[in-house]
Amino acid sequence: MFSQIRNKQLIAILRGVCPTKVLDVAAVLVEAGIHIIEVPLNSPEPLISIAKLANAYGENIMIGAGTVLNTNSVDAVHRAGGKLIVSPNVDKAVIKRTKELAMVSAPGFATPTEGFAAIDAGADILKMFPAGSFGASYLSAIKAVLPNNKPVYAVGGVGPAEMQDFVTAGASGFGLGSNLFQPSLTLKDIRSRAVHAVAASHAAFSER
Repeated sequence: MFSQIRNKQLIAILRGVCPTKVLDVAAVLVEAGIHIIEVPLNSPEPLISIAKLANAYGENIMIGAGTVLNTNSVDAVHRAGGKLIVSPNVDKAVIKRTKELAMVSAPGFATPTEGFAAIDAGADILKMFPAGSFGASYLSAIKAVLPNNKPVYAVGGVGPAEMQDFVTAGASGFGLGSNLFQPSLTLKDIRSRAVHAVAASHAAFSER
């Protein structure tokens, strides 16, 4: 499923988005070229936002949830139409349930032990978190032992300015949160940030 998503180098993390604004924000992101949107479950009424996104865009982009901490939440996201489960940690039960429902699993990891545990449990993507705190050199060291065919996304404290270093280190993509979206930002600001992020991503991967 994940391999079929176009322009899959970027995940927009809409932490704090409200259901009344989520479609307007999504329209700006899709127009800019972002095709994966994550609504963290600690946002206001996240399942409503996910359902709205799935109904409006589910055939063309990947919609999912972030900060997913238990299997009940996985089930709820699935019922809302989400197809991507992102967590800040490696919880084997969450990963297993995600795969039972034919959804994409992206757990957060910080060490080789956690990375291999996630892979063994069936994770599709590894989310290095918080990537900005560890740095690109740490990712490069981790990638030396992880399977080459397992995508690693850099998430947390990584923006357009850091993309080239992380791509060189082996990143397959990025999760962009506050440097892309904040509830206080205007749609014009979000559009500008999204266009900048997409351009930076394309430039970084073109040099790979």
